[in-house]
Amino acid sequence: MKTKGKALSNIKDFKLKIEEYKEAFKNASVKVKDEKSLQELRNLYLSRKKGYLRVLFDELKTLKPTDRPKAGQLINGLKNYIQKRLQSLEKRIKVPKRLIREIDLTLPGRNRYWGAPHPVLLFQEEIERIFLAMGFSIEDGPEIETDYYNFEALNFPPHHPARDDWDTLYITDDLLLRTHTSPVQIRVMEKQKPPIRVINPGKVFRKEAPDPTHLPMFFQLEGLVVDKDITFAHLKGTLEFFLRTLFLEKINIRFRPAFFPFTEPSAEVDIECTVCGGKNRECRVCGGEGWIEILGSGMVDPQVLKNVNIDPEQYSGFAFGLGIDRTALFAYEIQDMRYFYENDLRFIRQFAQK
Repeated sequence: MKTKGKALSNIKDFKLKIEEYKEAFKNASVKVKDEKSLQELRNLYLSRKKGYLRVLFDELKTLKPTDRPKAGQLINGLKNYIQKRLQSLEKRIKVPKRLIREIDLTLPGRNRYWGAPHPVLLFQEEIERIFLAMGFSIEDGPEIETDYYNFEALNFPPHHPARDDWDTLYITDDLLLRTHTSPVQIRVMEKQKPPIRVINPGKVFRKEAPDPTHLPMFFQLEGLVVDKDITFAHLKGTLEFFLRTLFLEKINIRFRPAFFPFTEPSAEVDIECTVCGGKNRECRVCGGEGWIEILGSGMVDPQVLKNVNIDPEQYSGFAFGLGIDRTALFAYEIQDMRYFYENDLRFIRQFAQK
């Protein structure tokens, strides 16, 4: 392909590259004759680490912020085309080749159960699509963190209760299982100067007693924007757009003042209970209050910017975080988050894409 390996700087070049990937996929799909070649083609384009679509998403950051939403739409269009074509090829390949007279019709029937993506993974991908369309990129980091990245660089004082071993799972005095994905934001700001617009999905760990809305291991997604003249209005507009897109415009939202060590000012974001709509005083999800806390957010504390050598007099930013499992719980109108991890295939298969 002509543009392979070439740095892209405008939406015209990006669109050309999309078309070349599509044409190359068409030519390669004609040569698929068996399951092995089908899987190789699927990995080539859809692998989450090295697939061509993953490369395209990574190259979004080379475009101007105004071009990234359109580029994200082009990538999703290519992804949908590839997935539909792969499904068609799979059906063609798996047509039985044996003649009916070769099948022993006296044998008992066999049920074949197909696997399905986990609902939390599907929901995470949906969240990622929304933010990618807004020009965000995806960053990842280690699940075993140091005290510095997990707490100190984020402005947690030494006496903060989150640093106590009653709340955090320590491996050594300095190593721990990360309690949030915020350390990824510190690592990004250390190696990348503004403008920055990233989301950080991943597993986090806390000493939580399991209940309908809490687990000791869960998935979290945090976001960070740092640039010149960023205000709380940008934060509010971004989160309202995200939540109304995720919940299909059918949700009421409210912001409440809050405190977090790494943001100032800070706000918690609530949505109206999706299970009872605030009409059931005995609701196990909202406790009868009618509102559910879904996000923590705020303007990045100037001290956090100083910790990564970004001048707070020149730049400002906002950050936010949500639990993917908890948000999926409300979006799917499920009453207990533990259902996601009980390995009941009857439950998991309900979310399989048809």
